Amino acid sequence: MTIKSVQKQEVTFKRYLLLVVPLTLSTITVPLLGAVDTALVGHLPNPSFIAGVTISTVIFNTLYWLLGFLRISTTSFAAQALDNQAQLSSAFVRPLFIALILGGLFILFRSMIFESFIQISSPSPEVYLYAKQYYEILIFGAPFTLINYVIIGFLMGKSHVKLVLYLQLFINLANICLSVILVWYFHLNVKGVAIATLLAQIGTTVIGLILINRMRVIKLTLDELKSYLSPSSLREIILINGDLLIRTICLLIVTNLFISYSSDLGVEVLAANSILFQVQYLMAYVYDGFANAISILSGQSKGLKNSKLYNKVAGYAVISGIGVSLVLTLIWLGFDSYILRVFTNQDSILTLALTYSNWLAFFPISIAMGLMIYGLFCGINYVSSIRNSMIISVIIWLLSSSILIPHYGNNGLWLSFILFCLARSLLILWLPISYKLIGVK
Repeated sequence: MTIKSVQKQEVTFKRYLLLVVPLTLSTITVPLLGAVDTALVGHLPNPSFIAGVTISTVIFNTLYWLLGFLRISTTSFAAQALDNQAQLSSAFVRPLFIALILGGLFILFRSMIFESFIQISSPSPEVYLYAKQYYEILIFGAPFTLINYVIIGFLMGKSHVKLVLYLQLFINLANICLSVILVWYFHLNVKGVAIATLLAQIGTTVIGLILINRMRVIKLTLDELKSYLSPSSLREIILINGDLLIRTICLLIVTNLFISYSSDLGVEVLAANSILFQVQYLMAYVYDGFANAISILSGQSKGLKNSKLYNKVAGYAVISGIGVSLVLTLIWLGFDSYILRVFTNQDSILTLALTYSNWLAFFPISIAMGLMIYGLFCGINYVSSIRNSMIISVIIWLLSSSILIPHYGNNGLWLSFILFCLARSLLILWLPISYKLIGVK
């Protein structure tokens, strides 16, 4: 389903689901790279393997989440461009240039970045060793990962959601196959999963660029290229995402502190929490698929100044959030032990993970509206509310964790995280202001 078809036809729940299904399948594959690496090393005999990979995965998540605006802005500009070739070229070239520059800087300052993050988590010498092995290989995938953000954002903006799904499936299948070969057959352990992920990232970039080239929608003259890459033009794409950048920073503060607090509680607790956090990522990305579809439709409602469509999309957001929450909660309560066994076969870690697994049953319902309304507001460019709700939620996280962890240990840590998620949902549920932004009185 393309944007044009949505504009020409009445939006129904069925058509909404036609967007949701491929978007959900594609977004849920995003955290699978880290999840696959965690699962593979989780079946190796040394708990320090999984702890080391987790710490480095958090570093990469931090770097890449911070630059998530590359995908978001590329999607937005590509969708607005429709069939205007000049605007499409600008929508792709500007973030592509930024991706190359930032990816190169990450490689150039890789040692400084790694040591800065390590000081936060303070791992044991053995965990440090494996974290560095994983990081030193995968950091060279930074330019490719950021370019993939741009490619996927561009394809989403053009509503080629099936191509996005195919790319995501490729990178994960390639990563799984290569990881199994390098870890189980060549016994490269942590280095093996890092090399496999790097090769999968490079392959995805190559295929993505080939797909966009075959679309024949981007043509550039030298003068146009200079215009697109001028300081004022590049500044626009950065400033327009300032609020989203602040949101991302807030998320990263919580994520990194969660891992740091887990590390303080011991290697096995860190390993158990790492597995539970990977499951949390998978749940969150299910919501993201729905939120992306909501964002597309709410954006169209603003462009069309169609209050009826906006009301319908807002309703879809609420219904979807509640429905997905119930399904995810029931799945987790019924199959948590089976799911956790996918990630590790070490009895001590599995026992710890099961001990705290019930906290994840509260995650879906506490985060649902925070993610669904996020998609709704992103579509109409009302991101200041997202920023404000996130800042307050982080303050709640900092206060609750400082009070609860000393008294309740890991249970206090998880309770603080659930309170943070609940605060995100409650604080962002302020819909009336969004009506003004689409011209509804």
